[in-house]
This record gives sequence, structure tokens and C-alpha cells, in this order.
Amino acid sequence: MAVAVTDPDGHVTCWSNGAQRLLGYAADEMVGRPVTDLLAEGGDGATLRHRDGRRLGTHPTVCPLLDGERLAGFLLTAAPGDSALMRWAFDQYPRAVVLYDRDGRLLRINEEMAQAIGHTESEVRGLRLTDFMQGPTYDQNEELILRVAVTGEPEYMEHVVKVPGETTAHAWAVDMFPLKDTDGRVHAVGLEACDHSQLHGSRERLALLSEARTRIGTSLDVAGTAQELADVAVPRFADFVTVDLLDAVFRGELPEPVPSGPAVLRRAAHLSADPQVREAVLAIGELHTHPATSPIARCLSTSRAELHDVTDPEVVRWLAEDPTRAAQGRAYGTHSLIAVPVRARGTTLGAVLFLRHARTPAAFTHDDLAVTEDLVARAAICLDNARRYTRERGLALTLQRNLLPRGPTPHSALETAARYQPAGGGAQVGGDWFDVIPLPGARVGLVVGDVVGHGIQASATMGRLRTAVRTLADIDLPPDELLTHLDDIVTHAAYEESTDTVPEIPGDLGATCLYAVYDPASRTCTLARAGHPAPVLAHPDGTAHTVDLPAGPPLGLGSLPFEAIELTLPEGSLFALFTDGLIETRNRDIDEGYNVLLRTLARPGQPLETLCDNVLETVSSQPNTDDIALLIARTRALDEDHVASWDLPSDPAIVAEARKHASGCLSAWGLDALAFVTELVVSELVTNAIRHATGPIRLRLIKDQRLICEVSDTSGTTPHMRRARLSDEGGRGLLLVAQLTERWGTRHTPSGKTIWAEQVLTP
Repeated sequence: MAVAVTDPDGHVTCWSNGAQRLLGYAADEMVGRPVTDLLAEGGDGATLRHRDGRRLGTHPTVCPLLDGERLAGFLLTAAPGDSALMRWAFDQYPRAVVLYDRDGRLLRINEEMAQAIGHTESEVRGLRLTDFMQGPTYDQNEELILRVAVTGEPEYMEHVVKVPGETTAHAWAVDMFPLKDTDGRVHAVGLEACDHSQLHGSRERLALLSEARTRIGTSLDVAGTAQELADVAVPRFADFVTVDLLDAVFRGELPEPVPSGPAVLRRAAHLSADPQVREAVLAIGELHTHPATSPIARCLSTSRAELHDVTDPEVVRWLAEDPTRAAQGRAYGTHSLIAVPVRARGTTLGAVLFLRHARTPAAFTHDDLAVTEDLVARAAICLDNARRYTRERGLALTLQRNLLPRGPTPHSALETAARYQPAGGGAQVGGDWFDVIPLPGARVGLVVGDVVGHGIQASATMGRLRTAVRTLADIDLPPDELLTHLDDIVTHAAYEESTDTVPEIPGDLGATCLYAVYDPASRTCTLARAGHPAPVLAHPDGTAHTVDLPAGPPLGLGSLPFEAIELTLPEGSLFALFTDGLIETRNRDIDEGYNVLLRTLARPGQPLETLCDNVLETVSSQPNTDDIALLIARTRALDEDHVASWDLPSDPAIVAEARKHASGCLSAWGLDALAFVTELVVSELVTNAIRHATGPIRLRLIKDQRLICEVSDTSGTTPHMRRARLSDEGGRGLLLVAQLTERWGTRHTPSGKTIWAEQVLTP
């Protein structure tokens, strides 16, 4: 504090150290001088003047000194920062500041706040905030002011409002703090409001990019990923967004470089901030040619993003060529746009258009342009991943479908229907498969398998196993032996692909399989499985049950046996074979899946195609997370008008009798034209059985799509056709049979073997 004392005439008699620091005069310089030498007149009254001549703007306080009733002199005091400086600091502070009393009534505002609210201090002094500013935000603000006055604790809030002094809404950060005396009592509340729109915008843009990292790319679907991009940007960043991609992207192909000029794109996604508004010019999936003047076509050819106001000449020229889009823009008050090319790994995939309408008065800025480039760059990688997945999935699915039967296989033994349903929900194509294999003797083989793994590798492995099964079935192996050989194939493949001394079976080479052989003549079905779900059998009376079939180990474990069983099936029985994707899901136990399947199949009389659809709709989950292969067969039987058999003794004299049986049967069937060849085949096969085997001999003729002649004996020796030399007396019989029939062969049975030969019904 500066202190000076004068005599009654105003001459200085006492000068303090504080006065020397404030005014620059030493005590010996000022004592005796008139105090008026320190004063300077100004518009705001008399203020103190420094020794160097500058006005300090400090107003002194003058108090008279009395000796009784006589004036003894004057006391002058002055503080370094007086009320004028404080007033200037308050009024000229660059942020909006307000002082409120404890009742929330306005005491002072500075120039910045007066400009923001559109009122002078004299117009609002003594009023509450809500007396001249209405809205929920201001109600909350006043509540906080009163709370600070009561609690003495500061408060903080952020809000976006349009105050009278602004043309658009801004983001404000508001601090409210108590003004206390030295005893801690609250006398007033101060409020400082800061327009932090730039900081708020930066935070919002960072939050947008952070959200994009978690929300874009959750699926491997091109259109789904494009929609995720639109969902992130609207309404948080833009009022309307369109995502248009080159047509090749939807097919999973790598697009060609985009030349300058019109651009042909397909709409992948769009989204409006108002779900009730249909402002899109194109429909999802629609192909459209964007003119060369459009921002979309330009950003595709230049690979650079563009920011425009609708009044820019480029946009005006574009809208003049696209009256529909121009009308939409006028209807919704479009005022600014950003067009960004979608580029990933050096390839242009399409373009994204961001629009802002009248509902968002703030136009896009260059900061927004940088954000959209980062946002689209993130989405571009996800879109390219989805494109690559689409390509690989398409290749695997094409390979899978080409390796599966192309339609129902007509067969007199069975009526069949099948379905293959690839996994949904972003999963890759697996290795599920089925097959229907015609076998000698009017029999048919049914097979369903499942290769562990997904993608092209699984499909390729499935193709190898399907080929192997067909090859093994062609040599007429029974189901248990066929699975044993198939297991060897898988095990050897694992050894070939492994570099370890003792390799483990890789997961993508493991597989399960079920193989069944149905004979319509005897109505028997022999089946075995390797780690595969048991089949379901539905009888003609509507009862259904799971077949009690030993599971066996999955293929690829090696050196473990498989066990086959034989069932006798009534004609019209339903036999369902399937992979585990049908009955087992993450949310459902396999037993529950079996129960649903049994109820669905226990409805006799349904067409098989309809039944397959019903099974997939009722039993499988949606979307299914694993591939599904389903094969349903309805059994048929060959009656006595189609099958004839005779038990023959092992006696050469019986050969003539066998020929007579065959000739009579052919006459009854109206196949006399086949009698000569059939008698020759019967003679040769029965003679060979008598000569090379022991025990009873059985002759059977089957009239099916072909005429089949079978001779069974108890010997396990397989005959081989050889070229007889001129000096040989025998060895020409099987050669003759092979020449006169369509095909012939041998299959082994539990009691011996059966040699068969087939002829076409029309010679």
C-alpha cells in the first residue's frame, strides 16, 4: 500500500516505502513538495502519475486528519491495482464472464458476454438468467448457479446452444465458481463461458474415428460393411450418406482401374438422419452411371477427396445434368458435401458421398474433410476384406457344388432328395457332402460326410474323399471295409503333408462319414459310420427313431475298426442321413435337435422335396453357423415279378436245369430276346461255381433297369479274366461273358462271393 501524509496546505510531510515503489519518488524527493505534483487529470477523474510521467490509472483515497476540530493535514492511500484496473480486466476479459448474487440475480457482465447474449448490462442487471434466456439448458444453468451459492463448490457443464449473439449453435464450456471472503462465506457466484466449438469438434471427430474402429468390419459382407460405414457417419457427422461401389466388388473380383469420365457404380448402402425421409435417388443394389461432372466420378478418377459448397461452379454444373438429384437437394436444403474415393491396397473400390442439409447449418470444413478421409480409409480395408472373403467363399462354394450331385439320382431302389446349405453369418464354406451311388444288383449306396475345417482346403479335401468313396464303392466293398480303406487314405494324406517324424492328424484333414448300401431285392440296408451322427429311420406308419449304429472313430485316426449293422426296411421307409450342422448348434443340445428332426420326419406321405425344405426350416437354426448336408431316401422293393432265385446243388448235371430256369423266367418277363446270351452267362457262371467252389450255389435273376444275373457260392476266391492260349482247354468263359454283357464283376459277402453280369433290356 502506498501511504503519504500532508500538512493542511497539501505539502508532503511523510512518504512510505510503498509510495516509493508505486510512484518512483524517494522520500527526500517528495517531502515538502505539494501533493498535486503527483496527480494527473483524466476522463475518469484524478489519478496518480509516475515519476516518469505516465498515468498509472490508480485513484488515491484521501482522508482528512483532524486535531480536535482543527484540520491537521491529509492521509493519502493507494493500492497498486485499483478498481479501474479491475474494471478494465473484467470488461476486456476475452471470455464471457458474469457475476450473480446469492439469489441468482445478475450483478455484472463483461463486454464479451453482452455481445454473446445480445443485451447490455443495464438491460439485464438484477434479472435471473431464465428471465431473458429460455430453454432447458438455461434452466439447468440457473440450478447450478444457485447450487454453487449454497454449497460453495464449483460446477461445470457443457452444452451446445445457439445464443442470440450467434448465427449457429456453438459448443460452450461453462465454469461456475463461488466468490468468498476471508472467512469462506459466499457473497456471489462467478460464471465463465468459453466457446470451445473447435475443441468440441476435434473431440467429436476423434470419437467418430474411434467408434468406426469398433463398428465397421464386424461382418464379411460387402453390403453389410458399407451399411456399417453409413450407420457410423449418420447423424453424428452427416445428414445423408451414400456408398456406391464398382460392380466387380460385389462379385469378389478385383476392379479394373477407373478411367476419367462417367462412372458406373452400384449402390451398396445409404442412410438419412431422418428415418421418415426417403431422400435417396437410387435404391440399394441399383446400378447408376454418375456423369463425369459429378464429384463422385471426379474423385474416382483422381483418387482425391473433394469438399464443396452447393454454390461451387463444379456442383452447379453437376446438378444441372442431374435434375432429380438437384430437386432432392433443394427439398432438403443441402448446402455442402464431401466426396471420398474408397481405396484399399492401391485399388479403387468405389466412392462415398457425405451431405449436410438445413438441419445441420454448419457446413463441412477442411477438418471434416480430413476426418472423412480417415473414416473411409478404415472402411475401405474392411470392404476389401469383405470382397476377398466373397471371392474365396464363391470359389469354395462353386467347387463344393460342382463336386456334389447336380440333382436327384433316379433309381429303382430308392427315391431320394437332398439339400446342401452353406453356413451363414459370415462363416466360410465347409466340407459337408453327400452322394448317391448306383451299385450292381439294383442296389444303391448312400453316403454323407463332413470334412473338418472351412474354405477351399475343406472343399478340395471333400472332393478327394468323395472320389475315393466312389472308387471304393465301385469295387463293391461292404460299408465297414470301405470306411477302413477311406481311413487309410486320410491317414496317409496326413503323413504326406506333415514334416514331423510322428505327425499329428491336422484338423483340416479329419473327417466323418456314414456309408449305407440298400438292396431292394431283400429290402436290407447295411451301414457303418466313422464318427458321424447316427441316421434317422421313419417307418411307413409314422414312427421314427434314431438308428442304433456303433459310432466308430472319425477318419484319420488310423488302425481302429468300424462295425456295420444290417437292417430290414419295410417298403416306403424314410431314411435320413445328415451332417451335424443340422442338429447341433451353439444354442441347442444335439439331443434336442434329434427330437425336432424325429417329429418332422414322422409325417408319412410328404413329397421328399417338400420334406427336405421342412426339415431345414424346422430343425436348422437361422442363420446356421455350420454347413448342412441332408439326404433323405424313401425305400422301394423289388417284388417277385422282378426277382427270381433258385438254390442249386454243386453238381455239373444241374447246369442244364439252371439254363432252363433262366429261359422260363425270361419268357414270363417278356424278355425272350435275351434268352440266348442269358443262358450262356448262366452256364459259364454256374459251371465256374461248381468247378472252383464248394457248398450250395444260388442263381438269381433281377429285372430292373437292366437284366442282372447273379451266381453266389461259398468260396472267397475271386475269378480273374485272362487271355487263354491256343493250347488251353479252358479260360475263355469270363472273356465271353465280358464280351456279351454290358459289365460284370464280383462282390464278397459274409458267406462267400457273388459274380454278377448285366445286360441292357433292349439288345
